[in-house]
Amino acid sequence: MKMTLIPQASAAALLLVLTLCLQCAGVAALVEWLQGVTAKGSQGFGPVRSALLVVKSTIAIIILHGLVILLWASFYRLQCFHSWELAFYFSSSSYATVGYGDVTLPTKWRLLGPLESMAGVLMCGVSVCLLFATITRLMDSDPRHSRKLGHANDPVALKGNRYANEQNYA
Repeated sequence: MKMTLIPQASAAALLLVLTLCLQCAGVAALVEWLQGVTAKGSQGFGPVRSALLVVKSTIAIIILHGLVILLWASFYRLQCFHSWELAFYFSSSSYATVGYGDVTLPTKWRLLGPLESMAGVLMCGVSVCLLFATITRLMDSDPRHSRKLGHANDPVALKGNRYANEQNYA
């Protein structure tokens, strides 16, 4: 019986480290861009500009996930599948945790599929957090929404309310 755990573990460690590096670099670049854009609109964005910013952010996130999927697909193409189509299909269905099961990895590499799924779930969670933070920042920068929602950092709601100011900075 051949020892297959060591090559799988080595490949998994390399792919996971590269996935984290790619995702972190992409998210950091996106955060920098979003901070620059939202700083320019300190008086708030209108609904159309806000929607466009969320759409642009979502497209950037999808492209970032596509690059991570391509990273895994590249390994699968080199080691497991005879075509890019199969490699990309398997990688994208694993990353998205769909896992149809119509294409499977060779026995030697079968532990990589579930690892890619776990990485995909975690990276998608990071992306959702980033979109949530973007929308929250857009709403906080618009005085109309921050008053309606009663946000703690709303200067209109805090003006003259000493207890609220103490709570906000505690």
